[in-house]
Amino acid sequence: MTDLDKSLAIARDEPARDTHDDLTISTAIPRARSQDVASRFGHVHTWVFDLDNTLYPADSTLWPQIDRQITLFLMNLFGIDGLSARALQKYYYRQYGTSLHGLMIEHKIGHSEFLAFAHDIDRSDLLPNPRLAQAIARLPGRKLVLTNGSRDHALKTAAQLGLNDLFEDVFDIVAADLVPKPDPVAYDKFFAQHAVDPRHAAMFEDLSRNLIVPHERGMLTTLIVPTSTSLDHREAWEQLGGGDAHVDFVTDDLTQFLIDLMPLGS
Repeated sequence: MTDLDKSLAIARDEPARDTHDDLTISTAIPRARSQDVASRFGHVHTWVFDLDNTLYPADSTLWPQIDRQITLFLMNLFGIDGLSARALQKYYYRQYGTSLHGLMIEHKIGHSEFLAFAHDIDRSDLLPNPRLAQAIARLPGRKLVLTNGSRDHALKTAAQLGLNDLFEDVFDIVAADLVPKPDPVAYDKFFAQHAVDPRHAAMFEDLSRNLIVPHERGMLTTLIVPTSTSLDHREAWEQLGGGDAHVDFVTDDLTQFLIDLMPLGS
């Protein structure tokens, strides 16, 4: 049996999906409490944002397009059917943090072709978000993007959202030497390269597991979740974690959450 056959066998025997946690989520901080919550962020002067399903909502078509592109890449790479490719893709993703990381470890593939193919998508239905742009612009201090995707994808997506002039830099999977979140190495490289003191920084992210290390390093962590009526294209196990100890805040409205962090009347 080849290594690919072994991986496919493991992937097809994946355990059943987890069920969704019961979360208590407010779309915005109540005004009576907004100053109290804002005070928790009073020491923050570096604001770090994930990209996919964070700066744009989880019901966007972007992530499903990327998901399909990765499946197609595996079909072409190994000459396997779509169901086998998808099972293998999800196995690598869960086991190694990203499908790319799994392919690199188990099959020694390069990253450039994969990233270009995976992010060759249509962003035209992603509407500009001027309220989010204004909310991010008002945050005091530095703003950075930390993503497991490519820099090119981050820049194109931010431009489509109207956020392209707001971020100091994008720290992508290549800058992390292809080591993805939630591996501590990825965060430590990010902190070092951008001289970020995590004790004075906040992280916004849609995957709970990607907030474990930031919280351990001293960052304030906010989990971004879809509204109760939104379609969530992520895997069921990715939707968990709102009650985790490493999650300081949960919101289904990033824009309003950021607006309410600013002192009243500012």
